[in-house]
Amino acid sequence: MAVIWGIPYLLIKIAVGELTPVTLVFLRTAVGAALLLPIAAARGGLRPLLPHWRWILAYTVVEVSLPWLLLSDAERRLSSSLTGLLIAAVPLIGALLTRLTRGDDRLDFRRVIGLLVGLVGVAALVGFDVSFRDLGAVGEIALVAVGYAAGPIIVSRRLPGAPAVGVVAASLVLTALAYAPLALRQLPPALPSPRVLLALSVLAVVCTALAFLLFFALIGEVGPVRATVITYFNPAVALLLGVTLLQEPFTLGTVVGFALILLGSFLATRRASGPAAAVPSSSVSPSASEERGRRERLRRVQGSGK
Repeated sequence: MAVIWGIPYLLIKIAVGELTPVTLVFLRTAVGAALLLPIAAARGGLRPLLPHWRWILAYTVVEVSLPWLLLSDAERRLSSSLTGLLIAAVPLIGALLTRLTRGDDRLDFRRVIGLLVGLVGVAALVGFDVSFRDLGAVGEIALVAVGYAAGPIIVSRRLPGAPAVGVVAASLVLTALAYAPLALRQLPPALPSPRVLLALSVLAVVCTALAFLLFFALIGEVGPVRATVITYFNPAVALLLGVTLLQEPFTLGTVVGFALILLGSFLATRRASGPAAAVPSSSVSPSASEERGRRERLRRVQGSGK
């Protein structure tokens, strides 16, 4: 997941050179929907979604529709590598949202310190590498990070038994339909260059259709907060590709920020060891038991869909 969701920043940067953000999001989701919708229908993964349509819509808005538009617009002013590094704020925001909504994914002292160290790394990036005129784009990325943090929580708590392929397909269809009227009017007069077409194809097939299916499985395995910690490693891919392929700058802020992000990732994801890590079954609260049951159901759904 860190690799698959580390390359979109490069691809988006390439695509917005010839496509508007609205058109890019529309084409990406339309192609992804065309791939996943027949599979979801054949597996009976659409009808079970009807009782959950409100949460499907909420998930679509916070995870796909708004973030992808804001991300594409921000990359017209920010480099792809810096954008990828700024998205590393997602785990901290996810932890805070979980805490505020009384989630069961406990934050011990070590994990909190790790998340805060990672946030300091993001702050270092902004302080060193962002000019005043780019603060609006940074604000867009901040909203993207909030959406990316909220999406997995919705999946874990409100859609644990929903077929993953159905949820993804429905989200892509809803987004494509929402943007179609405006996007079709903004289509370029001529066919985009082969470079842009290749970027769009990889975005739709690998970074959208395949990526979401894998991400649902990851949420079911490790929970919504730990699942978002992959965004600490996405920047490594985004940075490498941006610097080597697009000749984007490699600055002091990049070095300091990225080092702190990696350190925070290690601290935030390292599991406790020894007797203290064990939790007696008698001490597990009903809410924790229910959460484990939901995650187990999600794992079974993912297994049956392979």
